[in-house]
Amino acid sequence: MDNLRTFVIAMAGKGGTGKTTISALLIRYLLNKNLLPVLVVDADANANLNELLGLKVERTLGQVRDEMKTAVPTGMTKETYIEYKMQEALIESKGFDLLIMGQPEGPGCYCAANNLLAKYLEILTRNYRIVIVDNEAGMEHLSRLNLREIDVLISVSDPGPRGIMTAKRIADLTTHLDVHVGKKVLIVNRTPDRLDPVLREEISKSGLVLGGTIRQDTLLTTYELKKLSFLDLPSESAAVQDAEAIFDRFIDNGKS
Repeated sequence: MDNLRTFVIAMAGKGGTGKTTISALLIRYLLNKNLLPVLVVDADANANLNELLGLKVERTLGQVRDEMKTAVPTGMTKETYIEYKMQEALIESKGFDLLIMGQPEGPGCYCAANNLLAKYLEILTRNYRIVIVDNEAGMEHLSRLNLREIDVLISVSDPGPRGIMTAKRIADLTTHLDVHVGKKVLIVNRTPDRLDPVLREEISKSGLVLGGTIRQDTLLTTYELKKLSFLDLPSESAAVQDAEAIFDRFIDNGKS
C-alpha cells in the first residue's frame, strides 16, 4: 500500500435488521469502485456473511484460538502458530479477503490467545486499503480486534422507533469501548418508498445522522434462496441503488 492509513468501516445493529446484507452490498460497491484491497472481518457470532458472498468457510479465528490451548506443535512458539493459522483461516477472493471470528469463548481463560489474535490482526490490516467489520450487536469484538479508530460506523435499523433507539444505543457503545469514531451514520433498512415523518422525527431526536434508507427488495430474497452471490446483483436492484447512493456520500475513496 502507498502509505495510506487503512480506512475502517464498522457495521452495527441488532440481529435481523439486515446489517450483513448491507455489508455484502458495501463489498460489492467497493469492488466496482476498485477501492481495493479490502479485508472483511465477520465478527458476528452468527456468522453468515460468507453465504451472501458465495464463499465456503474452512476455519474460523475462534477455532484457531481454541486449538492454541492444546495443538501448538513442540518447538513452535504460540506467536508463530497463531500467525500461520490466521493465514490459513484467511479466505481469499478477487479483490477482497474474508476472516470469520466464529463462536465466543468457552470455559477458561483466552486472554493470551485473544491478545495474540489482536496483535496479528493489527499487522494484517496494514496490508489493506479498507477494512470492514460486521459486528454483533454488543460490539465486544471491537475490543478483541484492538480497533481504536473507526472512520465510519454504520448503524442499521428497521423502520420502527424501537429499532432507531436500539441503533442509537449500539452506536453509543463505542464510547464505553474507548473507540474513536469519525462518522456515525444510520441506515434504515427495508423501508417503504417514503420514510414516515414520525420516524424522521425519532431519528432527529436520536442525534444520529441519517445516511439514507434502503427499500425492501424482493430480489435480495431471491438471490439468498438460490444461494447466489450478492456481488452479482444487477445495478437495477432497488437495494443496490439505494445503498450505492449512501456509500457515495460517506465513503470518499477510502480517505474521508
